Amino acid sequence: MSSHVSIDRAGGAPGSAERDLPVPLRHPDRLYIDGRWVPPAQSSAFDIVDPATEELYYRAAEAGAADMSQAVDAARRTFDRTDWPLLAPAERAEWLRRIADGLRRRAGDASRLWTRQVGVLYSMSAASIERVGAHYDYYADLAADFPFEVRHDTVQGAFGAVVREPIGVVAAIVAWNTPMSLLAYKVAPALLAGCTVVVKAPPEAPGEAYVLAEIAEEIGLPAGVLNVVAADREVSEQLVRDPRVDKVAFTGSSAVGRRIASICGERMARYTLELGGKSPAVILDDYDIETAARTLAEAECTLNGQVCSSLTRIIVSRHRHDEFAEALGTFFGEVRIGDPFDPAAQLGPLAMERQRDRVESYIAKGVAEGARLVTGGGRPDGFATGFYVEPTVFAGVDNQSTIAQEEIFGPVLSVIPADNEEHAVDLANETVFGLNATVFTNDIDRAHHVARRIRAGTVGHNGYRTDPRMGFGGFKQSGVGREGGSDGLLPYLEAKTVILSGTPTGRA
Repeated sequence: MSSHVSIDRAGGAPGSAERDLPVPLRHPDRLYIDGRWVPPAQSSAFDIVDPATEELYYRAAEAGAADMSQAVDAARRTFDRTDWPLLAPAERAEWLRRIADGLRRRAGDASRLWTRQVGVLYSMSAASIERVGAHYDYYADLAADFPFEVRHDTVQGAFGAVVREPIGVVAAIVAWNTPMSLLAYKVAPALLAGCTVVVKAPPEAPGEAYVLAEIAEEIGLPAGVLNVVAADREVSEQLVRDPRVDKVAFTGSSAVGRRIASICGERMARYTLELGGKSPAVILDDYDIETAARTLAEAECTLNGQVCSSLTRIIVSRHRHDEFAEALGTFFGEVRIGDPFDPAAQLGPLAMERQRDRVESYIAKGVAEGARLVTGGGRPDGFATGFYVEPTVFAGVDNQSTIAQEEIFGPVLSVIPADNEEHAVDLANETVFGLNATVFTNDIDRAHHVARRIRAGTVGHNGYRTDPRMGFGGFKQSGVGREGGSDGLLPYLEAKTVILSGTPTGRA
């Protein structure tokens, strides 16, 4: 079943006006360190390629070992020798509000960068970027009532308190698929806590991090509090190994997450990891097949399938399996592929050529291992350029097969037959991941019962559901710790017990 194509490049691509706008960055050839834009020690750069046109969009400065050390030094010095970590949380909250305001002013620039760097639909990027500032506002509001100091009765003295103090220098490392929001979950709580931050921007998509740095410069955020560099894996590992870094906050693949955890373990550095997923959707027998199929097909279009929490393992009763797979194939096969700036497009290109190669290799494995290809599986007609892949559905998938167990990170869905509800839950849990899940049923009590049995950081009902203010993270190899909400602030704080022989007056 072929996919519909929504553009005619010969006649002029929709959204070409946005694509023709200049790169909205002032200093892509520099690094933001200690409050200044500085050239890299060596004149090397990353080529940022537009995935819809395969043309060079811009070049971004590549940080080398000396540059990374300089960024860490700035963050360390600012934390150790200035009053930034000693400010009242309410004072730091005001800086977060200024960042939020700056993000709202620059939303158009950031959303255009997001689309041109990784191919996310502009209709989605524009709406999503508008909301990123709210994450900073949320943590600013949290300053008013978060228990940074709690008094305790103690038999060892006259005064006892548990105070939560900033953990120190934070390395914030984010993936290329949605860097602006991923940075918000790290930078906002870190700054509220009183930490200083080195942002390691993804070399495939550093633009949004550069926008954040430009905002920091515009509002006069104290030098060294926020530093932004883009680097390759070797220099990024140097950041993780640096003993001057107290904590690593990472979003990315589970393989890299395991590497970071092992390095941090060598020196007892703190870390938070939001990693990969292979998330199940369990469809119980009382739920309408077509409604579930349409809902899941629409959800998988988000970020062109490049979402760690995508619901890509769909588990349905064996006697309804074929009917569901055909319905899903119909809805997903009719998704309108197009230029990401085209308002009518529902699915854009993958972020880069190597990502398309990866997805195509998994599709080939699915066929080789005996799964039935219902729709897609190739490159769509009408696209001489661009890293496009057809939305793809496999049926009759063995839960132990490669495409059922490994994260593909593209628009590929696997339908897995189950004998009954208990077997469906077992299949959902038979994975090394545990990031997200959902259960489709009209019975709220059954939904709650199944949700409690699925081992995942988030379990939704009748669709893809997440709420960052309630916290987000994974079980098993999907991560360590939580981001978002008040739980997302705790990893940037250390608890200190203070016991005094008298009650302090607060004059010091």
